[in-house]
Amino acid sequence: MAGGQERVLKRRIKSVQATRKITKAMELIAASQIQRAQGRIAANRPYKEGMARIVLETAKGDSRASKKLLGTPEKVETALILVIVGDRGLSGAYNSSVLRAAERLIIELNASSTTTRVIVVGKKAGPYFRFRGQDVESSFQGFADRPSFSDAREVAAAAAAPFVNGDVDQVMMVSTRFHSAGSQKVEARQLLPLVDPRSEGEEEETTHVLTGYTEFEPEAEALLTELAPKALESEIFSALLEGSASFHTSQQRAMAAATENADELSQSLARIMNRARQDSITTEIMEIVGGAEALRQKKGA
Repeated sequence: MAGGQERVLKRRIKSVQATRKITKAMELIAASQIQRAQGRIAANRPYKEGMARIVLETAKGDSRASKKLLGTPEKVETALILVIVGDRGLSGAYNSSVLRAAERLIIELNASSTTTRVIVVGKKAGPYFRFRGQDVESSFQGFADRPSFSDAREVAAAAAAPFVNGDVDQVMMVSTRFHSAGSQKVEARQLLPLVDPRSEGEEEETTHVLTGYTEFEPEAEALLTELAPKALESEIFSALLEGSASFHTSQQRAMAAATENADELSQSLARIMNRARQDSITTEIMEIVGGAEALRQKKGA
């Protein structure tokens, strides 16, 4: 009995150690990807800030055009929700936090008599919404870990088309905002109409505007119409980059915790196996002593 238990425990320890090797490797890979993702976010920040300044200057040049493309609509009959998650799991609560936030937003909009349409980025989002009876119009996969600007342009085109056609009144995005390696926050924010930078106090650098006289060529209205898709692409690309960094950070933490748990489980199983081995040895010694005593009594008789 003890010998069989010892063999079972040996197999479990080997299995846990093999799993630990995998989780440790994934932890190291995720840690290396975090630095790369942070570098891409920093490299993209000047373009995003510059685009926000240009949109603000153009909006100041034509108030009528800015009312069409900037601000918050008074009444929203149909809203399009863009959800950005990862293509893979094993990343803690990264995917589930975004999906639950998106689901809460859909419930709130439906409660206010607003029809919702959903576009998702990431392989984990589609099955989640389909299981809950929510139709997914478009699904983009395969680039959540390392997005490119062409990917953002493709997503932006799918999100902007219903708004331009007048099918939706508002486009919202639910994603993870990457503040630092130790701080990520799930946010739901408006994409279209474009948020007026003058009313957006989340980043001070976006409020720095050009001084002096500005002349527009072509007219401000035509220029703002041309800049709006570019600003949308920039915003979505920034969200994809921050989502990628947040995913790798969550995965690094999850794999570090899994590696630590594997070490603790290996130690616990090793103690149990040693105890079983000691019990087996004790049992064998007692059997030998009992047999020797029986032989001695038989010889004496």
